[in-house]
Amino acid sequence: MGVEGTLEYLSNLLSSVKKRKKKKQTQTVALKIRMDCEGCARKVKNVLSGVKGAKSVDVDMKQQKVTVTGYVEPKKVLKAAQSTKKKVELWPYVPYTLVAHPYVSQAYDKKAPPNMVRSIPNTATINETTVDDSYIIMFSDENPNACTIM
Repeated sequence: MGVEGTLEYLSNLLSSVKKRKKKKQTQTVALKIRMDCEGCARKVKNVLSGVKGAKSVDVDMKQQKVTVTGYVEPKKVLKAAQSTKKKVELWPYVPYTLVAHPYVSQAYDKKAPPNMVRSIPNTATINETTVDDSYIIMFSDENPNACTIM
């Protein structure tokens, strides 16, 4: 391998570094779409299967859920679904075992599928404050004035 071979090897090495792209991860995007009939489901499925990178589209009419799997971006799938003029949102439900307080008013939803609740941030739960602590201390056995209160 002479000087020419070395230069060719280095130029190929440098050019291949520039051309490398990150491989996209396979993603699953779940959407809640209001669908009334089979025609609506067919229309949604045709539009979402046309999204670049979509490998499969599953439609569940009973739960009003559409699942798109493939090398897709959630924003693009959401935008394509909105182009059908249907009411669309990302799938808001998670299994109730994953939520710390599944029966908080923000999480509980009558329309949710069985064993599912709305996904809510942890800040929506009620936390103790210093005011709550003062009531606890008021009726505590360690409080010498507790007898006069009771």
